[in-house]
Amino acid sequence: MGQMYYAENPDVAHDIHQLKVTLKGLPFHFYTDAGVFSKTAVDFGTQLLLETLNFNLDEAGSLLDVGCGYGPIGLTYAKTTECQVTMIDINQRAIALAQKNAVLNQIKNVEIMQSNLYEKITGQFDGIISNPPIRAGKKVVHQILAESIQYLRPNGTLTIVIQKKQGAPSAKEKMLSVFGNVTVLAKKKGYYILQSVKQLN
Repeated sequence: MGQMYYAENPDVAHDIHQLKVTLKGLPFHFYTDAGVFSKTAVDFGTQLLLETLNFNLDEAGSLLDVGCGYGPIGLTYAKTTECQVTMIDINQRAIALAQKNAVLNQIKNVEIMQSNLYEKITGQFDGIISNPPIRAGKKVVHQILAESIQYLRPNGTLTIVIQKKQGAPSAKEKMLSVFGNVTVLAKKKGYYILQSVKQLN
């Protein structure tokens, strides 16, 4: 289905929207379009993740946003921290929007590129964040979780948002099996913020 947001090249007709939102206390403008996730508003799960997860403003670290869409998560952390943020998505349309939104919001500490999951990623990060593509299926979501540990530095964290009815219990089990630990940072309206830490061997 080429029109789905997890497709590489959505074939649905363009339908450009411009959103004005406040995230982590700052105003943002985002261009969105048909064929990307949550085009008419920044979804509740994304907002809950941003409300819950804080990175130290004074510590320059590195973050990877997997399945970044048009950019609300990665761009918000880039704007509100000193982190260097890498943003990836399989969806070419989403990547073009995220790049446009980085310029629109005057954000420079980002690298935004098309990648099928971790295909084009090298190196390791202090944190990986994701609102994973549930409609792509459990196999894809669990691949994001399982492979993330390879791309984290020691003590690095994987943090995701996922609804209970869309697989939070199984995602929690998967993160526990991969990392040996998982914490529920927040629960609200059926959404879970889950975090695992890559522990020192």
